[in-house]
Amino acid sequence: MDYFFIGEAELVTAFQFVGVSGKAVDTAAEARSIFKQLTEGLVPELGFAKPTIEPCKVLLITEEVAEWLGDDLVQWQLSGQFPLIVELPGLQGPLAGHKTLMESIREAIGISI
Repeated sequence: MDYFFIGEAELVTAFQFVGVSGKAVDTAAEARSIFKQLTEGLVPELGFAKPTIEPCKVLLITEEVAEWLGDDLVQWQLSGQFPLIVELPGLQGPLAGHKTLMESIREAIGISI
């Protein structure tokens, strides 16, 4: 399993169309539970028959899920372990105070077209 998505049900369905497994969450508790299972490599509760031998490499989450995970997410990112975390805007677009992908790219390369 290379990729896994955590977010709104509609986005989980969209990612499944392109071959990315996922789990819909509605609360911070659900998000933390799934995050813990994924980071420990234990995913039978997520629809897999047995624990994964090789953990997820890239975890895609919505910005809302990232806020719910809070310090747990920060600590995981600082650990330098897999899965790598990629935050994506949810169905309502970027949260207030979050940069869009284009803004981040422009800032990184230092030019604006």
